[in-house]
Amino acid sequence: MKASLKRMLIGRPLKSTELGEQRLNKTKALAILSSDALSSVAYGPEQILIVLVTVGAAALWYSIPIAFGVIILLTALILSYRQIIYAYPHGGGAYVVSRENLGVNPGLVAGGSLLVDYILTVAVSVSAGTDAITSALPSLHDYNVEIAIVFVILLTILNLRGVTESASVLAYPVYLFVLALFILIGVGIFNVVTGNVPSDLHTSIGTPVAGLSLFILLKAFASGSSALTGVEAISNAIPNFKEPAPVNAAKTLMAMGGLLAILFSGIVFLAFYYGITPSATSTVVSQIAEVSFGRNLVYYFIQGTTALILVLAANTGYSAFPLLAVNLSKDKFIPRMFQIRGDRLGYSNGIILLSLAAILLIIVFNGTTENLIPLYAVGVFIPFTLSQTGMIVKWIREKPQGWVTKLIINSVGAAISFVVTIVFFVTKLPAVWPVFIFLPIIIFAFHRIKKHYDSVGPQLRLIADEEIPPIEGNVIIVPVAGITKVVRNSLNYAKSLSADQIIAVYIAFEREDTRKFEEQWKKWQPDVKLVTLYSPYRSIVQPLTKFIDKAERLASKSNYQVSVIIPQFLPKKGWQNILHNQSSLLIHTSLLYRRNVVLITVPYHLQK
Repeated sequence: MKASLKRMLIGRPLKSTELGEQRLNKTKALAILSSDALSSVAYGPEQILIVLVTVGAAALWYSIPIAFGVIILLTALILSYRQIIYAYPHGGGAYVVSRENLGVNPGLVAGGSLLVDYILTVAVSVSAGTDAITSALPSLHDYNVEIAIVFVILLTILNLRGVTESASVLAYPVYLFVLALFILIGVGIFNVVTGNVPSDLHTSIGTPVAGLSLFILLKAFASGSSALTGVEAISNAIPNFKEPAPVNAAKTLMAMGGLLAILFSGIVFLAFYYGITPSATSTVVSQIAEVSFGRNLVYYFIQGTTALILVLAANTGYSAFPLLAVNLSKDKFIPRMFQIRGDRLGYSNGIILLSLAAILLIIVFNGTTENLIPLYAVGVFIPFTLSQTGMIVKWIREKPQGWVTKLIINSVGAAISFVVTIVFFVTKLPAVWPVFIFLPIIIFAFHRIKKHYDSVGPQLRLIADEEIPPIEGNVIIVPVAGITKVVRNSLNYAKSLSADQIIAVYIAFEREDTRKFEEQWKKWQPDVKLVTLYSPYRSIVQPLTKFIDKAERLASKSNYQVSVIIPQFLPKKGWQNILHNQSSLLIHTSLLYRRNVVLITVPYHLQK
């Protein structure tokens, strides 16, 4: 039943030789890896206007030069990550660049920031998309959390089915969104050029604005830079591309950068020219669409595709998180299970962990994750700054052909990213302070995991000419609770082993029970030694472990091995286990970490 349900949801298992078929071409990769960056067009320009309007409507013309600054930063990031793709063709992005050029801890800061950021990507994107849906259908507003969780589960199932299959489904909504915004921008620019938009709707560029400070401009620039989240995803996901993977990844990155620049600048320009001001009830994109088309079919097409891509932006996290986890796992900073591919050849453990963490965030914040957006943005700009700085160090150290140009590109990107990061910390400290708590905790956890793996290796490694004390004999101890088929099954197994001595141990809670059981045992198993232990406090584990400790000390003097055979009966149906006491489980748990005791569980399966 479980296998059939899994097959229905996930699909048939794929052979390892089919891995190449699961790689993405440029068209699908652009959709699945750019959804986060492209979706930010729906709120990035609005974030600029929200800051500027606090000074007054006359200040909104500053959105044009601010948008130009965001495009410059985008260009620097795109060119930089293009260089990262070719320099580090196996993926890893900011984590690998920072680790190799700046050191382990900067690398872990970048990697930890991105892991958390991808979780936030899923939670914030799904919640934002859910809000868009429930705004159109107010009767569903009370079910925001439930709807968001359903979306996460659907995206999880889709990604567990494989990269290619999820990309095939998700490519259509992404390209429909791009088409919708191109239609919106095209019609808007046509209206402006043909004079259909009155010029008095906006203030002229260059109009003096009282009360406008550099601090406000930097805050607006930092807020608008939230549109650049997701730019790094392609450099993390190079292994998902068809060969030649670096070339295809670089072309996809350039295409994404071009689309993002056109859509972002187009929305900012139209918002300025139409005199759009931020509203609590209508987004900037919605207002532009309403002015351009009215509330007709085209308007609802634009709004529908915008809501859809806000949900699907989460898929960037599903694409990049597992691959980043693989790189961290290979370096022994997170568990090795993240390197394991699932039935459909995706890194299913990373996908599942990402989903569970995102669902937890949605529940904790009750589906209202607006306060996470600044944390979401700063979580990207820290790796941006570190990766750019890492590339600067790389070019200065290696000095390849054309390194000066590359150095200038990365220097510009690093400087602007650093300024944006500082501005986020200064202007949005109440929202981003958790980064000072969770990042040190994550890095500490990384180091603890690494320390464990480093200590395990030498302990498991075979050493030439290492002397190992031979095992001269075997003493088998069998805890028994009565005279049953379960005990008989375990004793028969014990007798089949080459044991020097078999000892059955019975623990009695009453003195009278001891005498009765010894008499019954002598008749039933006269060839097996019985030891009875009295437990006045009705504990099974304590007297048994004391006896085993004593036996182990005596056996060690003669190089004998102590083995404990634990009888256990298993009901036919799993739920029936709750109807029985779990003595065997308690015994097994208490003895599991004894260094010199071998545990053997002998199951007896019930038929009904």
